[in-house]
Amino acid sequence: MEQSDSRVVTVTMNPALDIATSARAVHTTDKVRCVAPRRDPGGGGLNVARVLRVLGGDVMAVFPSGGHCGLAVEDLLIGEQVRHWAEPVSGSTRESFTVDDESTGEQYRFVLPGPILTVAEVESCLARVREFAVDSGYVVVSGSLPPGVGADFVQRLVDYLEGTGARLVVDTSGAALRALKSGVFLVKPSIRELREWVDHPLETRVEQVDAARTIVAQKVAEVVVVSLGAAGALLVTADMCECVPSVDVVSISGVGAGDSMVAGMVYSLIHQRSLMDAVRFGVAAGAAMLKTPGTAPCSPADVEVFYERIRAGADRGVIRPD
Repeated sequence: MEQSDSRVVTVTMNPALDIATSARAVHTTDKVRCVAPRRDPGGGGLNVARVLRVLGGDVMAVFPSGGHCGLAVEDLLIGEQVRHWAEPVSGSTRESFTVDDESTGEQYRFVLPGPILTVAEVESCLARVREFAVDSGYVVVSGSLPPGVGADFVQRLVDYLEGTGARLVVDTSGAALRALKSGVFLVKPSIRELREWVDHPLETRVEQVDAARTIVAQKVAEVVVVSLGAAGALLVTADMCECVPSVDVVSISGVGAGDSMVAGMVYSLIHQRSLMDAVRFGVAAGAAMLKTPGTAPCSPADVEVFYERIRAGADRGVIRPD
């Protein structure tokens, strides 16, 4: 097939059937009566794929799928017209459950571990990703790893992608981040994940920049984008260091905001925007995701509005961390 730099493959090794609901109050012992739930296909890479789809991107989502929950996730993706490859596995795809407490405005998230994947199932997933990557500009691996998948999975994926020409974007945490050695194009840790990665509190912006620069200097990744929540993001490369502010948004749900940020960045990159503009668009997409219930994809119109606000603010002078 002809190489397409605009095509994106997403990898979700621990997908979920996301269930979101609300109750007047969440309390112990007694039954908590909830409203009718919303069900969405979930897990980092699937959230990225869904946002890319609504933005108009060309995306293929690859994930292991098993049991009734796996079939439900596949059906929901079909309903959203997200192209996907569900690699069959013997275990059942997990569920995740989110409850909003209407009396306090607090949100409770219950996240299950996922099925235990066999060595053969992991190898099948890796081989399938490489197959699609040959025709793609970017591969995005996002989310947690289920039992049975070693912390070196992402680094192994780097090796599998060698020779395909696809750039790897990584959004994961914990041991999987610490196992990265080289070959990543862009990595997006949150500030908490960056602290855990380098095992340092990183209390000042200068310390955060230095930590990101160390990752770039060690050639783990060419680009580090640190998500700072309501404060926006920090972009660090070998010759660039910028803070990108966010916009004020009344949040309905914070679930999937980081995944939406990744989708916005990759969408911009496949359309040949600069790194700086890509991060601005990503921050805008993350902010837009806050306005949606559960893990419903953000509105492209909201993303564009927020992006223009961020860019207009940049024209008045970008705040540099050092």
